[in-house]
Amino acid sequence: MKAFAYAAAALAAAFFSQSAAASCYVVYGPDQDIVYRAPEPPIDMSRQIHETLPLVAPNSTLVFSPDNYNCEVTINKLPLAAASMRVAPGARAARADRG
Repeated sequence: MKAFAYAAAALAAAFFSQSAAASCYVVYGPDQDIVYRAPEPPIDMSRQIHETLPLVAPNSTLVFSPDNYNCEVTINKLPLAAASMRVAPGARAARADRG
């Protein structure tokens, strides 16, 4: 019975705990202009940022925060060269939107 009480307490604590998640990702270019701003990360966050960010935006800085203030309007001026590097050999790269 004691184990059940501990398990119930742990489950209740898990439901009410705060998660550490970012709500807004902003990438500043080398000239400190915003080149990316959105609720989704511009890079693979399962890897080290210093490994993946230079592939997408060289000489840039990634800032993320739990606050989503001013993140409703998405900005994406990232180079498409990084997307074409992920294409399998022999496959054609995706085309950019013209609109």
